[in-house]
Amino acid sequence: MLNFSKSFKLKNQMTAYQSLSKSQLLNIRDQLDKKIEEIRKQQLSLDMTRGKPSEAQLDLSLPMLKVVGADNYTAKGNVDCRNYGGLDGISEAKEFFAQYLGVTDQQIIIGGNASLNMMHDAMSISMLHGTTDGGPWVNEAEINFLCPVPGYDRHFAICEHLGIKMIPVAMTEHGPEMDRVEALVKDDQTIKGIWCVPKYSNPTGICYSDEIVERMASMTAAAKDFRIFWDDAYRVHHLGHKIADVAHILDACKRVGNEDRAYIFGSTSKLTFPGSGVAMMAGSENNMAFFRKHLAYQTIGPDKLNQLRHVLFLKDKAGLMDHMEKHAVLLKARFDAVQEVLADHLSGKAIAHWSKPEGGYFIDLDALPGTAREIVAMAAHLGVKLTPAGATFPYGNDPEDKNIRIAPSFPTVNEVSKATEVLCVCLEKVSINQYLKSADH
Repeated sequence: MLNFSKSFKLKNQMTAYQSLSKSQLLNIRDQLDKKIEEIRKQQLSLDMTRGKPSEAQLDLSLPMLKVVGADNYTAKGNVDCRNYGGLDGISEAKEFFAQYLGVTDQQIIIGGNASLNMMHDAMSISMLHGTTDGGPWVNEAEINFLCPVPGYDRHFAICEHLGIKMIPVAMTEHGPEMDRVEALVKDDQTIKGIWCVPKYSNPTGICYSDEIVERMASMTAAAKDFRIFWDDAYRVHHLGHKIADVAHILDACKRVGNEDRAYIFGSTSKLTFPGSGVAMMAGSENNMAFFRKHLAYQTIGPDKLNQLRHVLFLKDKAGLMDHMEKHAVLLKARFDAVQEVLADHLSGKAIAHWSKPEGGYFIDLDALPGTAREIVAMAAHLGVKLTPAGATFPYGNDPEDKNIRIAPSFPTVNEVSKATEVLCVCLEKVSINQYLKSADH
């Protein structure tokens, strides 16, 4: 780990920077400049840009490669998984992942390796062919989607790619700011949906409260074909024994007569192998019948051998949870390393605050407004790549330029500590420079 001098830590760790004199700030900056030069000499090359599982996590699933072979490639009903067919998945996969998502076999479609692909398909089909209760979106003069922020950049990229305009909505500690969401959708029929990551949200780690789920399911929407894109990516990605429970969106929608309102997406991308996972989409039986009809024009069948491989490896709910506990041990060590370094170097200085999630893949950090891009750029020059500043907002535009997403899963624990210390050094220097500019004016 990079070592700050003991005197530097003790002298400044509990002092808010805005209360320091100009001379004190200049003194601290001088010390930081020395640390920056030390870092530069190390020629680091560390990557925390995306939430990729580490090699150690990937190794947990290596036995899965051996459960299907020359003498074991048949699914229920004597289905030969080597051949065409099985448009919406093999029976075993539908049963297993229906239980995983809390739906019935008729409410799920098992796809290829990426839930993002299924989200893009669902959006594209809505654009070109409409939904069960509305015509093609592309025929309308304008299409808008609500985007809780900070949020997932790939969700925003789908909208931008398809020409769907995005409206940012702030996240609270319980989920999207529902007063604003309800006000927006009530009278505007151009708003066709909302993106949601309900559990351990990317990047904040927030879990939606029961009230948020109920309000989202029951709110009045001017667009009769309004859709909730419910990306349940981190459903079983806990970091410890405290397991969050989020109300089921389909149940909530059904209770209030909006059964077709929500689409649920999930995958095994961070359970097994991200490049060779199994994706799934769930919704009302009506919605799934609609998508199966369109799916028939895209494929003659998914990778059934991979579906069989996953079911045989994970076995059942107990097997899945045991597997995820192994993931949690590896991830928690990395998350703890980030939390330790952030607390050690930034606590009490009033220049940043950050999330302390109980699961998921990210830690969300807010620096002083107007500093995030400079901090991320400075870290990159020192050999630490972070998610681009602004990526957690539509069009890459964080209006306050303060949000930074930390993705600690891929590097080793020691590398995570080093990368986070570099981030802290950069954040402190940029913050001090901002205070000094303010003092000069």
